[in-house]
Amino acid sequence: MAVAVADDEGPITGINVTPLVDIILVVLIIFMATAPLIQRRAIKVDVPKAAHHERSATEALQIVFNAERQVLLSGRLVSREQLSKALVSMIAATPELHVTLSADQSIPYGEVVGLLDNVRSSGVRKVGLEVRNR
Repeated sequence: MAVAVADDEGPITGINVTPLVDIILVVLIIFMATAPLIQRRAIKVDVPKAAHHERSATEALQIVFNAERQVLLSGRLVSREQLSKALVSMIAATPELHVTLSADQSIPYGEVVGLLDNVRSSGVRKVGLEVRNR
């Protein structure tokens, strides 16, 4: 009677993906638990709606361009010249400054681009435009 002996000395040809799946699930749970904690206070501006957008995960300086064509920097009313001067001084202190621009949807696109140009000419390199979900 012949007995078959298993070859335990051969090469391992399978990859165990269980540890990878465990790590991915833990990271997913961490992101799901911390996502609601990331919130920002917002000034009431009727921004345009977009079907797809990303929520910012970094702390950003808030610039608001409201329907009355007023510019607010962190909730404080400023002129465009004051905005440029303030941004230049902030960039000198924090070169990686993040800025979020919220503009009312009733403002023409050209005026928003003009304000965006002022912000970029002040030295700000990381500018985000705020939109809302539909």
